[in-house]
Amino acid sequence: MTEKEVFLTPDGLKKFTDELDYLLSTRRHEVAEQLHKAIESGSTVNNAEYDDAKNEQAFVEGRILTLETMIKNAKIIDATEDKKHDKVKLGSTVTVRGQDDVNEQYTIVGSVEANPAEGKISNESPIGQALIGKKVGSKVQVQVPSGAVVFTIIEIK
Repeated sequence: MTEKEVFLTPDGLKKFTDELDYLLSTRRHEVAEQLHKAIESGSTVNNAEYDDAKNEQAFVEGRILTLETMIKNAKIIDATEDKKHDKVKLGSTVTVRGQDDVNEQYTIVGSVEANPAEGKISNESPIGQALIGKKVGSKVQVQVPSGAVVFTIIEIK
């Protein structure tokens, strides 16, 4: 079975690598200590402290596996390598003007890095898919839950 490529910016890779390092070097040991204390305090039956520690341990171990898989399958996207910004691609920062004449800026990233509140949208999102491959001046229509929205691409960086 082949695993899906995970598109990450260099900053995204660093963020996930740092999180993995923290989980492996610090958090895993903290949870093991919590678990050890809960076991020492008595029976594990009907012991909320023990149950909480086991749940936290499962979460931490699951997150470690997820991060290791993401990092192993990472494909680094770095728009700064390509000096031509003629088309929208992964890593591009795109300024668009909506129908309301308000400019918005989006950076196209892989799905694991997407954070719309920070202006980072996934290449798999409706807006991301509509923008990929387009040039400055292009109009794109995107179907969103509230209906169709038309954007004009103003700038690609």
